[in-house]
Amino acid sequence: MTEPSKTTLNSSIQFIPGVGPKKASILEKNGVSTVEDILYYLPRRYLDRSSVKKIAELTLESGEVTVIGKVMTFGTVGARGSGQRFVMRVSDDTGILEAIFFQGVNYWARFFREGEKVAISGKVTYYSKPQIIHPAVDRLNIEDGESFWNTGRIISLYPTVEEMKMVHLDSRGIRKVVREALDRVDDQIVDYLPEEIIEKQNLIPLKEALQKVHFPANMEERDEAVRRLKYDELFFLQLMLATRRRRDKTPSGVQCQKIGNMTKKFVNSLPYKYTESQLEVLKDIRQDMESEHSMNRLLQGDVGCGKTIIALTAVVMAVESGYQTAMMAPTEILAEQHYMTAKPLLEALNIRVGLLKSGLKRDFRDKTLNKLASGRIDFIVGTHALIQESVTFQNLGLVIIDEQHKFGVMQRSKLRGKGRFPDVLVMTATPIPRTLALTLYGDLDVSIIKYPPPGRGEITTKYASTKQRSKVFEHLRRELSRNHQAYIIYPLVDESEKLNLRSAENHFRQLKNGEFRNYKVDLLHGRLKSDEKEAAISAFKSGKTQILVATTVVEVGVDIPNATFMVIEDADRFGLAQLHQMRGRIGRGAAPSYCHLIADPPLSREARKRIRTLEETTDGFIIAEIDLELRGIGEFFGTRQHGMPELKFAHPIADQELLIAARQDAFFIVENDPDLIKCPELYNRFCKAFKDKVELANVG
Repeated sequence: MTEPSKTTLNSSIQFIPGVGPKKASILEKNGVSTVEDILYYLPRRYLDRSSVKKIAELTLESGEVTVIGKVMTFGTVGARGSGQRFVMRVSDDTGILEAIFFQGVNYWARFFREGEKVAISGKVTYYSKPQIIHPAVDRLNIEDGESFWNTGRIISLYPTVEEMKMVHLDSRGIRKVVREALDRVDDQIVDYLPEEIIEKQNLIPLKEALQKVHFPANMEERDEAVRRLKYDELFFLQLMLATRRRRDKTPSGVQCQKIGNMTKKFVNSLPYKYTESQLEVLKDIRQDMESEHSMNRLLQGDVGCGKTIIALTAVVMAVESGYQTAMMAPTEILAEQHYMTAKPLLEALNIRVGLLKSGLKRDFRDKTLNKLASGRIDFIVGTHALIQESVTFQNLGLVIIDEQHKFGVMQRSKLRGKGRFPDVLVMTATPIPRTLALTLYGDLDVSIIKYPPPGRGEITTKYASTKQRSKVFEHLRRELSRNHQAYIIYPLVDESEKLNLRSAENHFRQLKNGEFRNYKVDLLHGRLKSDEKEAAISAFKSGKTQILVATTVVEVGVDIPNATFMVIEDADRFGLAQLHQMRGRIGRGAAPSYCHLIADPPLSREARKRIRTLEETTDGFIIAEIDLELRGIGEFFGTRQHGMPELKFAHPIADQELLIAARQDAFFIVENDPDLIKCPELYNRFCKAFKDKVELANVG
């Protein structure tokens, strides 16, 4: 065993006494490889005197409680099979509590020892004596248990999995490892934050924070420690964003000319005028493109607000200055729609437009690639096919990413890398809450189209149970009699034995031959061939098809102003943002539109909240805030695909004030000391913790 004095923060976790190869392997699976990792393996909760009850105090009204006691007896009860259970009796000086487990009987039978101290947590039931079914169990050190009532000590409880418990890495085991780690590297914990920030934000020193977060004397100490660690996490995230923004502000090889005749002609050719909100956004984009610095702008706005025409205006400005442009979309349908929208508008200005996607015939694809490489295509629309190695540009000056959250950071990087610091415009029709924007897109300049174009009809949204489907279809027929069109959306393409959900394929045949046999009904889903999808959309767009049965493939990219009716089956199975996106396919013309959300009762609490939200508002920004509240930061937009570090301690909403403070501090430091020369410890920590992220720091 290596001498304790030689143990460092970077040492393998096996340098800690009692952590052999088996324990180390299990810890590594759970994100703990080094001594430093175990210091940042934070407790999931704490036991303090205020949360602990005596057994004699327990009643059915006690709710969630924690009891500390001594294991008296334990064993299995009942015949093998579903009736077998594991029962353990725990006592304190006031009574006896039963802990009952119906699962993992054999595991629990090997887990406990008579006479040991345990903390039992859960909801109290009563059957001749108080019981807790499937409680959370934490084994306590004898010294922890004995001194707990006298001193009021706080006991840290850690997240563990079965595999960890099997090798005695329960909360008690982890506390031992953490204690040893702190003792061995205490003198190596260096505070990397500048002293002025520590004083300004009233933070405790890092060494003190790591000690107190694991072994606080009281909950106030715990809160101080957690606040420091949350600040550090948010600060480094914002430091990375500040570094990205600084790099984007360096001079680039792309600078557009002032607006010329081609752009003016394009604007005058449009059948409508820009809204005030669109004009504000165009002003931002124009200033960026005429600047010597690379544009790195996020354009967000609700569904149907007119982002595409803004993007095409930017395309014309770039082409007029001699640059090629590219737009990448996440689906073939969306790419094809952008292509069909752009082609007549741009070719009228002699701008050469191309389309690149999978499935093209080889000779056509090769011709397209040759035209791109030689500069004979000015604007290319495509899917992921655009980032393949065979795709080269003569002079790429503008990159547009649509529905950008559906792309990984490396995919965006590859497209941007096909030019010499091209301007980048990323677009999303999923409005982003402010706190999340500061977290995920704090390096980007943000423009928002706040209002849809005038003259749009209102959308009325209503929930209907499956028993009310016939009334919904009656309403649908009335809309069809007015020469309007409709979507009927299903969650699956085919029936599934595992999922009790309706499918587009089956119900398409039923609707076509049954309820709507007197109407033209067509089918659209992602498994169709490209030409079949194009034919389905074209027929619907021309009015030949009255009802389009589809899956979520229509979530983006289908713009049919005459479609005024939508039915979404199994609506409780979709996310809030997805439901809002699909609903955005209607209400694009002047006529009133109707969206019916059909689902089998009873609905879960979250499903009711999603459906009620859609019934009450069509404002995407309000919906985004509620969606974030329901799903949480981890799911909203899938933060990992942004090349961002995952937030372990902090939450951008709950810790909004700390986030803003950390952002101000980080951006101030980078502005005044961009290379962190005055803060060597901060620089070293930043490079160590964010090496892979810093390498992607110029990716939009």
